[in-house]
Amino acid sequence: MNRRSFVRRRPFSTLLLIVLIVLSGWIWRERVALSAFPDIISAYTAKEYCSCRYVMNNGAEYCRGYVKQWLPISGFTDDAASKRVTVSGLGRSNSSVWIGERQGCRLD
Repeated sequence: MNRRSFVRRRPFSTLLLIVLIVLSGWIWRERVALSAFPDIISAYTAKEYCSCRYVMNNGAEYCRGYVKQWLPISGFTDDAASKRVTVSGLGRSNSSVWIGERQGCRLD
């Protein structure tokens, strides 16, 4: 009887299975942080753009380049009259508003 073990017959399948089990465990362990990730993209962009534009008084194009990320945003509104920035990305939307010279910008 020439019975070889599953590991010897299918080393790549075994390795893939182990990687999937480890990855699933990591995702389960980090599920709270991973669920917060989509909100971070729009919040970071809104807050940093508001600070760049209204606290540091840089130009709009410069600040758009400053906050550009590798993950795209789906919506961007800069209301210069009220100094409010609203950004949407990954299904979430966040706003940041300029409070004052000493307080800077605040997320709403």
